Formats: sequence, structure tokens, C-alpha cells
Amino acid sequence: MKKSDIGVIGLAVMGENLVMNIESKGFTVSVFNRTTQKVTDFIRGRAAGKNIFGALSLKELVSSLEKPRRVMLMVKAGKAVDDLISELVPLLEKGDIIIDSGNSHFADTARRMEHVESCGLYYIGTGVSGGEEGALHGPSIMPGGSKNAWEYVKPIFRAICAKSEDGQPCCDWVGEGGAGHFVKMVHNGIEYGDMQLICEAYQLMRDYLKMSADEMHEVFSEWNKTELDSYLIKITSDILAYKDTDQSPIIDKILDAAGQKGTGKWAVIASLDEGIPLTLIGEAVFARSLSALKEERAAASEILTGPEPEFSGNKAEFINDLRNALLASKIVSYAQGYSLMRAAAKTYGWNLNYSGIALMWRGGCIIRSTFLKNIRDAYIENPELSSLLTDDYFKKTIDKAQTGWRRICAAAVINGIPAPAMSSALSYYDGYRCHRLPANMLQAQRDYFGAHTYERIDAPRYEYFHTNWTGEGGSTASTTYNA
Repeated sequence: MKKSDIGVIGLAVMGENLVMNIESKGFTVSVFNRTTQKVTDFIRGRAAGKNIFGALSLKELVSSLEKPRRVMLMVKAGKAVDDLISELVPLLEKGDIIIDSGNSHFADTARRMEHVESCGLYYIGTGVSGGEEGALHGPSIMPGGSKNAWEYVKPIFRAICAKSEDGQPCCDWVGEGGAGHFVKMVHNGIEYGDMQLICEAYQLMRDYLKMSADEMHEVFSEWNKTELDSYLIKITSDILAYKDTDQSPIIDKILDAAGQKGTGKWAVIASLDEGIPLTLIGEAVFARSLSALKEERAAASEILTGPEPEFSGNKAEFINDLRNALLASKIVSYAQGYSLMRAAAKTYGWNLNYSGIALMWRGGCIIRSTFLKNIRDAYIENPELSSLLTDDYFKKTIDKAQTGWRRICAAAVINGIPAPAMSSALSYYDGYRCHRLPANMLQAQRDYFGAHTYERIDAPRYEYFHTNWTGEGGSTASTTYNA
């Protein structure tokens, strides 16, 4: 029997679709699932007549693979991955490759790579984005881990991934350790931000402009012909047009309590560790948490008061302002995400290709959009760009958009409509462009109550001073200081 090119463990919908994708590109695939009935059903069903071999044990899967063996895990992140690694390592030989394609935490991936390499094997932790459709037709793939393994998985990954409009594969090597999963985590954080921004635009249209779902469908359809052209804007338009069995908009019947799987939270935690203000994505995560308090909010709505939204003015002008607010806020979201990747690259010694990451996100993934071409161009022009906000294209775009952006945030506050992501994005923008923030007062307060010291504008950076504010504190200062 011909040996398989790759093995895939895990036949949930993502795993099945990825297997079908790999096989359709001319590769032979072996599959295994803990519940072996799934293997049997798959081989007799979707995989019938295709170059797909069903293994009923890990040992059988491993023995069916060409060397160096490539084993891809499509299982739930966490303990399941560690358990599989423990079972696989004794069955594999030097130079074989384990690939984790789930949403693992980047620190777990770095730890697992060290362990697997110590056993003479290679380990790849790769972000895969695009959902069920992407897995079947071409996802964005973000591999990291053991660099020596890249040449052995590159032909498969490049064949099955999405392609940009100019035909370039949306897959490239990201970096060692947990770099691949870190970039996927940032992708998911930006995804949280994009989705929340769209939800805020939707709520302003629904609750302030009193627009119908069909009217909003038309707006999002039009927006998708502008700089906002993206997968998430498109599906929002589709959702608003979708009718239930009684021909009413199904969106109006969906409970307003959002779920999450943790990658957005991980991104915010990483930003705190790195000292990077990921404010918009943080608000997007908290907005989901607030939505989950459905019963509390329902009770509070009967007690707490606020203004009743009442629109007066030119609706078309407001919608155009809203488009500008969405666009400008979206730029801030990506700027913050890229700042986090830059900080992590320094911390972990990764040599991240920022223009290449934008290319990886151009197709297949959830945040794919026309706008990513401009991000790629920005980092090709200046690989050391400190912030997307200072790139000429994005600076000019925000210059044009910010008047409308400010009007939208003001209208939301005045009318009592929550817009946490748009508002925090604007606050970040204003803070980032502010030459002198009030942190001098904060530092004085810290020095007053804790002798934490401060720097002076008339002295070199990183030279620290302490004032005896009360006349009783003396000259002894704290030895701990983090800027």
C-alpha cells in the first residue's frame, strides 16, 4: 500500500474539511479519531473513493506514513494536545514532525516544542484561520516552531492555503517557538475588535436611526464596496438579509449573549505582560463578558435610567460618519495588534515579517480585507514602522475620517448607546498623538505615597528623582520602577 503524505488526528468538522482540502491537492492522507466510529463513517461517507486511509489506532496511523512522518493534530487546545504528544512520541522516529493546528496558547507551543525536540523530533504550532469554509477551500496558515521542519510541511501548507488576489499563498514561516500561535492569537484579538466595531455600528443604526434589518443590509452592502471591503462586513450584510421561516429577520430573534473561546482574552493578557495598550481589543472582550450577564442586564434595565435615543438630522450624513468611525477604529485595532507583535518579537527573539503577516491575512482568514494590502505596503516601505498610525496612507485616512468618528462617539454618549470599542479607539488615538499626557501627576502621586521616584523633563531619560513631599519622608526611595 502507498504510504500517506500526512496524518490527521481529529475528525470534527474542521479536521474533516482540512483532510478533504489536503486530498484534493494531490496528497494522500491518513486519518484517526479517538472515537473510531467517526473514522469508519468518514471513510465510508465523504472520503469514499478518495486517497484517504482510515486508521483505527495511533500505531496504525504512524505506520501508514511516509518518512519523515508528518502528524497533524486537529483537537481541542489544552490537555488533549499534551496527551496526544505523550502517546505519539514513543511511536515516532528521529526527524518526524508533530503539527498542532488548533488554537493552542503560544506559551504551551513553546514548551511543547522544547520537549518534542529533546526527543529528537520536530514540532510545529500553526495558526489556522478561516473556519469550516476556509479549512475546506483554503485557510490562512501561520506556522511556527521547529524551523528545520518547515521545508517538509511547506509543500502541503502552501498547496492547501488560501491565495491572495495576485495569487500569492497566504502562508509563510512565522518564527520559532510559539510565534505561529502568537500571531494567530493576535489575529483572533483583531477579529474580536472588528466584530465588536461592526456590532456597535449595527446598534447605532438599529437603536438611534431606527433602521430596519433590510435597510441596514443595504448599508453594509454599500460599505463593502469601499475601503471597508472585508469578509466580516460581507457576512454582516448577509446576516441582516436572512429571513426566518415567518419571513421576519432572524437577527431580531437571536439572544444578545455572546460566547468566546479565550483567544481574545489571551491577547489582552499578553498585552498586559508586554505593557502594550490593547485597549480596543480589551473592550471587545469585555463587551462579550457584559453581554453574557443577560439576566443582570434585563433586571438593571428596569431600574437604571438614561436618555432615550432620538435622532434628528441628516440620516445619510450620519451613516457616512458611522462608516468613517468604523474605518478609523479598525485602523487603531490593527495598529494595536501590530504593536503587540513587535513587543513580543523583542521579548521572545522572533524575527517577524510584518508585511508577510499582512499577506497571510489577505485571504482565507476571518479578518481578510482589502485594507490588509495597505498594511502590507506600509511594512514593505518601512519594516521598522513603530505604528501603523504614522504610516502616510493610514495617517491621511484617519485625517479624513476623524471628524465623523468624533461625531459618532459624541452621539453615542449623548444618547446613551454603548460604543466601547469605537470610543476606546478614539481615546487611544488622542492619547498616542498627545505630546504631554497627565502621567506627570500620576508619577508625583506614586512618589508621594510610595517614594517610587520619577523622571524630570530637564534631565536625561532613566535618571530618577525623589522628593520628600511631607518633610518627613527622608531621601530614601523605592528601588523598583517600571516605565
